[in-house]
Amino acid sequence: MHHATPLIGTIVAGLVVAFLMGALAQRLKVSPIAGYLLAGVLVGPFTPGFVADASIANELAEIGVILLMFGVGLHFSLRDLMAVKNIAVPGAIVQIAVATLLGMLLSWFMGWTPIAGFIFGLALSVASTVVLLRALQVRNLVETERGQIAIGWLIVEDIVMVLALVMLPPLARIATNPDGADFMMVAQPMAATLFKVTGFVVFMLLIGRRIIPRVLHWVVHTGSRELFRLAVLAIALGVAFGAAFVFEVSFALGAFFAGMILGETALSRRAAEETLPLRDAFAVLFFVSVGMLFNPNVLVEQPLPLFATVAIIIVGKSLAAFAIARLFRKSTKTSLTIALSLAQIGEFSFILASLGTSLGVLPDEARDLILAGAIISIFINPFLFTWVSKAYAKIEASDPSPAADTNRGHIVLIGYGRVGQYVAADLLESGTDLIVIEDSPEKVAGAVRKGVETVRGNAVDAGVLEKADIDQAAQLIIAIPEGYEAGAIFQRSRSLNSDIKVIARAHSRDEYDHLKKLGLTQIVLAEEETARRMLALLGTP
Repeated sequence: MHHATPLIGTIVAGLVVAFLMGALAQRLKVSPIAGYLLAGVLVGPFTPGFVADASIANELAEIGVILLMFGVGLHFSLRDLMAVKNIAVPGAIVQIAVATLLGMLLSWFMGWTPIAGFIFGLALSVASTVVLLRALQVRNLVETERGQIAIGWLIVEDIVMVLALVMLPPLARIATNPDGADFMMVAQPMAATLFKVTGFVVFMLLIGRRIIPRVLHWVVHTGSRELFRLAVLAIALGVAFGAAFVFEVSFALGAFFAGMILGETALSRRAAEETLPLRDAFAVLFFVSVGMLFNPNVLVEQPLPLFATVAIIIVGKSLAAFAIARLFRKSTKTSLTIALSLAQIGEFSFILASLGTSLGVLPDEARDLILAGAIISIFINPFLFTWVSKAYAKIEASDPSPAADTNRGHIVLIGYGRVGQYVAADLLESGTDLIVIEDSPEKVAGAVRKGVETVRGNAVDAGVLEKADIDQAAQLIIAIPEGYEAGAIFQRSRSLNSDIKVIARAHSRDEYDHLKKLGLTQIVLAEEETARRMLALLGTP
C-alpha cells in the first residue's frame, strides 16, 4: 500500500482543509484568513485527527513570504521607497521601541529577566509581512501613498529584525555571563551585519539591475511561456536564497529587491501574472502553518497575560504608529491604514521566540504568549480593517457636500481590454457619462490618456464598485471575458443598486447558463453573435 510522504501529506491536508474552512468563512461573510487559520488548528498537533508536519509547513510558508514580497517589489520602485523614507525609517524605529518597552513592562510583572523581556517585546513589535500585504492587496492600497508608507515601514522593520537576530546570541551570552561581557561582543556582529545589508543593496543596484532585466528579456525572445514562468520563479527564489546565504539578509528583503529591480522593466506586469497563482497558494499555506502553532490551552492557563499581550499588539502598536503618522502630518485615513496594517505579528516573531528559547533566555510561557498573540492578532486584523473602513465611510457619507450628485445616471464599464476599449470609444464619442473599472496599471494608464474616468481595482470588490458610484449608475457593462467572475460582479452590483441594468459577456454555453441562473438576462455569447453576423452576411446580396 502506498503511503504519502510528510511533504505531500502537509500540502494536501493544508490546501484541502484551508479550502473547506475558507469557503465556510466566505459563506459566513467573514475574512477567508480566519478560515485558513482554523484549518491550521484542525491539522495541527493540538487537535485530534491528522497532524501535518509543522516544520515542512513553515518552510512552505517561507516560499509564500518570498513570492509575496517579490510581487510587491514588482509594483514598487526605488523612487517610491526613497519617497517614504522620511516617515518609514523614524516611524518604524520609534514604533518598535514603544512596543518593545511595553513588552518589557509586561515581562517585569511576570517576573522574567530583562533579556527575556527585551526579546518578548521585540517579538511583539514587528508586523507580519504576509498579513500586511494581503490587507493592502485586498483593498487595492499597495500603490497608494498610505500603502507605500506601510510597505516602507515594513522594510525598515525587516532590517531591524535582521540586526536583532545577529545581536541576540552575544546579548544572551552577556546576560548569562556578565563578568565576561565585552562591548565588542555586540558591536562587531552588528557592524558586520550592517556592512552585509549595505553590500546586498549596492550589489542589487549595480549588478542585479543590469543582469536581471537582460536575462528576462532574453527569455521573452525565446517565445516560451513555460521558460518565462520558470525564469521569474528562479529570479524570485534564487535572489532571496542568495541574499540570505551570501549577505545574511532576510528572504523577504532579498525577494523585495529582486521584484523592485524587475518592476522597472516593461515585463513587470507579465511577471506578476505568472507568479500570482503560486503566490496565493503559498500565502494560504502560511496562514495554515500559523494556525498549527496555536495551543488552545494557553487561553485557560494564561488568560490575563494573553489579554495584555494582544492589547500591546493591537492597541499599543497601533496607537504608536497612528501618533507617529499624525506627527508627520499625514491624514487621519492614511494614519489609520498604517496603524491597522501593523496591528498584528507574524513570521519574525516566531523566529525571535524560537531563538530566545533555544538560547535558554526566553521562558516557554513567553513563547506560548507570542504564538497565541500572533494567532489572535492575525485573526482580528481583517475585521478591524473592515470595521474601521465602514465607520470611516459613514463619517464621510454624513458629511454634507454641495457637490454630491445623488442621481448621476452614468454607465459603469468593467474591463478596458479589446472589447472594453471599443465600447468605451463609442460611448465617449456619443457624450455618455462613463466610468471604467480596470485592474491593470497599463490599461488604466491607456484609459486615462483617452480622457476616460477610471477606477483601478477588481470589480468583485464592493469597495471598488462603490468608488465608481455604482449606486448612482443607470447601466453596467461587464466586458471582461471571464463569465463566472462576471456573475460575482453582477450579484455584488445588484446588492448595491437593485435597479441597475446589466449587460455581460459569456465565452461558453456553461458561462451563459450560469449567468442566466443568477438572473442576468442581457448576455452576449461570443460564438452565437459571431454565427449571427456570418448568417447575416450570407444573406446579403
